[in-house]
Amino acid sequence: MYKIVKLRDKIRVSPDKMGMELEEALYFFLRERYERTIDKDIGIIVAVTSAKPTGEGVVVPGDPGVYYEVEFESLSYFPVVNEVLFSEVNEVVDFGTFVTLGPIDGLVHLSQITSEFLTYNRKTQVITGKDGKKSIKKGDVVLAKISTVSLKPSVSETKIGLTMRPHALGKVEWAQQASKKAVVGSDKDGKEKKEKKEKHEKEKK
Repeated sequence: MYKIVKLRDKIRVSPDKMGMELEEALYFFLRERYERTIDKDIGIIVAVTSAKPTGEGVVVPGDPGVYYEVEFESLSYFPVVNEVLFSEVNEVVDFGTFVTLGPIDGLVHLSQITSEFLTYNRKTQVITGKDGKKSIKKGDVVLAKISTVSLKPSVSETKIGLTMRPHALGKVEWAQQASKKAVVGSDKDGKEKKEKKEKHEKEKK
């Protein structure tokens, strides 16, 4: 889930940036401090989108910099358990696939791709089902659901687990094939019921 968050902080503008417009300088230091950082309440801060000083700068004796109270907005991504995502496979490895979730990748473990038995071809980097009808590779578009979230102080430490086993999830092609089968099955059932009804009516006559 992406959201815009309003925050406040005190930012030091160093002497080498005092020739810049104030908001531009504050924006520079806010980006440097916040982007790609993680807060357990906000999530992953993707970008600082605005910066506005709320008062006059303060000079501290012995410090050549100037400190400003700043209000700013940031775009953050907060992964939510049970959220269903439409995304792309970024990498395929022997234990599963990594799916792009904007600023971070989530792992779909081999056991969570499908209920079928799967094998990994190291040479082609493709995961294939036992009957060969299902396969998944880098670049495939999938529907996946977030199953676990472990936010850590850095993006590299943060772990997000995904699943594609529930009905209608997985590769888009799989969902389309399942829908076609469901329609065909429904038509077949409807036809059989109609034939039975007509036969019953004939017998009554």
